[in-house]
Amino acid sequence: MADDKDVLRDVWFGRIPTCFTLNQDEVTEREAEPYYLLLPRVSYLTLVTDKVKKHFLKVMKAEDVEEMWFEYEGTPLKWHYPIGVLFDLHASNTVLPWSITVHFKNFPDRDLLHCPSSSIVEAHFMSSIKEADALKHKSQVVNDMQKKDHKQLWMGLQNDKFDQFWAMNRKLMEYSTEDGGFRYIPFRIYQTMSDRPFIQKLFRPVSPDGNVHTLGDLLKEMDPTALPNDGEPKRYQVVIHGIEPLLETPLQWLSEHLSHPDNFLHICIIPTPTD
Repeated sequence: MADDKDVLRDVWFGRIPTCFTLNQDEVTEREAEPYYLLLPRVSYLTLVTDKVKKHFLKVMKAEDVEEMWFEYEGTPLKWHYPIGVLFDLHASNTVLPWSITVHFKNFPDRDLLHCPSSSIVEAHFMSSIKEADALKHKSQVVNDMQKKDHKQLWMGLQNDKFDQFWAMNRKLMEYSTEDGGFRYIPFRIYQTMSDRPFIQKLFRPVSPDGNVHTLGDLLKEMDPTALPNDGEPKRYQVVIHGIEPLLETPLQWLSEHLSHPDNFLHICIIPTPTD
C-alpha cells in the first residue's frame, strides 16, 4: 500500500473528549459525579468504558444494576458502530465535550444489541474484517493468516497498540500493482435522515476503462442527494473520521488510509449546520 504512515497514526490516535453523566432516573445512594474520558475514535464504546462503569457503580446498589448502555440526546448509541462513527453521525456539530448519558436499566432491546462481554465485540470485529477481506481479496489474506495473527489484530485494537495492529493489518491493505486496487471497496454510508442503517453495495476502485474512482464517484452512484447541485448551497457534509475529504480523493487511497480497524470505510452524511 502507499504508506502515508502519518495519516494512519493521526487516524488511529483521534480522540473525542467525552463527559458521561448518569441518567437522572437511576437510583443512587449518593450523587453521581460526571466522568470524563478521551474516547478513541477507532474503538467501540463497550471496549473502553470499564472505567465509566466502575465510577458509577460506586454510588449504586447491586440490585439496581442491569446491563449498561449509552444514549445521546435521546438516541441509544449502537456499541457495534465505531465510536468515531457514532460521534460524526449524531454529535459532530455539538460543543465538546460530547455529553453521553449512562443507563443501567430499561435496556432498549429494539434499538441495541446486547453486549455481555468483550468476546462479543471481538466476534463482531473479526467478522467485519473477514467481510472486508472477502470484498478486497476474495478472503485470501484472512484465510492465509493463523489464529495468532487474528488475535494480534484484536489485541492491537483492544490495547490501543498502533504498531501491533498495523504490523498485521498491513497485509490486509496490499494488492498487486496490475490490479490497481482492491476488488471492491468495503464501505458503509450512514445518513441521519434515513431509516435504513447504512448503504453498502459492490463498488470497484477503478472503472472498467481504467479510470480511478473517487469519493465523489461513489456518492454519485450510491447517494446522489448528498452532493450539491450546481449553484445550490451545500445541504450535507460528507464526513470520514471527523473531516470532510475532497470529493476528488481516490477511493482506493481512502480505503487504505481512512478505513477503521474493521477495514471498512465508514462515511457519514450529515446535514450542514445552519447558522
